[in-house]
Amino acid sequence: MNAVSRRHPVPGAVVLSGEEDTVFVRTYEVTGGRTRPGRPLALDTVLGPGPAAQAAGLPPVHERIVALCRYGPRSVAELAGTLRRPATSVKVVVSDLIDHHVLALHAARPYGDDDERPDAEMLAALLAGLKRKFPDARSLLRQAG
Repeated sequence: MNAVSRRHPVPGAVVLSGEEDTVFVRTYEVTGGRTRPGRPLALDTVLGPGPAAQAAGLPPVHERIVALCRYGPRSVAELAGTLRRPATSVKVVVSDLIDHHVLALHAARPYGDDDERPDAEMLAALLAGLKRKFPDARSLLRQAG
């Protein structure tokens, strides 16, 4: 179950006692019971608004995905993390939104076009973050090899 902040509970939701604003919506409610998306999507698939980017009348999770993609391109992994939902359920919802032209696949430009390279500061920050998150990664790699 996943927490969704709502003023009014949605059908199939369980309200936690003493927490009127927190509602858990079961994943099968969001996906309509489906466990597989209608199209193959990777975690790094980047999405943006589609030609019919109207979120009116959509379920709350769908609306939130569309709203997040309006602010800029988002990956499936980023959407799942922001929404605190399993990636597979986000893929199912995103697949539906692509089929209805509410979202579109965002084509990222690969490095190498116009000799653009990653910024050295960004790469250093990424490396520092990975070292903080996985401090013993080198020793594990040595043991495995």
